[in-house]
Amino acid sequence: MPEEEEKERGFKVADRRRFSAEGEAKPEAEEQPAAATAAKPIDKPAAAPPQHEGPTEGAQAEASAAYQKAASSQPGGQDDLGPQDLTFASFVVGLSTEALALMGEMPHPATGERMHDLVGAQQLIDIIAMLQDKTRGNLSHDEGALIDAILFDLRMKYVEKARPTPR
Repeated sequence: MPEEEEKERGFKVADRRRFSAEGEAKPEAEEQPAAATAAKPIDKPAAAPPQHEGPTEGAQAEASAAYQKAASSQPGGQDDLGPQDLTFASFVVGLSTEALALMGEMPHPATGERMHDLVGAQQLIDIIAMLQDKTRGNLSHDEGALIDAILFDLRMKYVEKARPTPR
């Protein structure tokens, strides 16, 4: 018996799309937004504005334009941070500089203080060794010699720093 009642009641399908199949706005769709806002109950709390987790599109475009302007205004394609092109050699030298700073061999570039973080230095040395293994056969002779020399130097300094001091 419930099935017979459902068949007799039926259901109504309402097309609520705002545009026709040709892509033009339907005239009744223009009237619905005004009617829909008038029909909303007042006792419901207003929805909070959506929260953005990152910069807005306008801020991204502004930052990108500022970067392009700064990069193009420097002679020879260099800015205050260094050359525009990052090479494998400059990347490895940067990692080794950070490892040296963590071992206290030089003041840290950001803070100016000498640090003693042997665990961090060991991790950077291991990263450089991993890069050496993963790029084997794909480096030029000079790049291979550079990474060999950097690893040798860093490992010797690490052993010197990690060795217990005599009393």
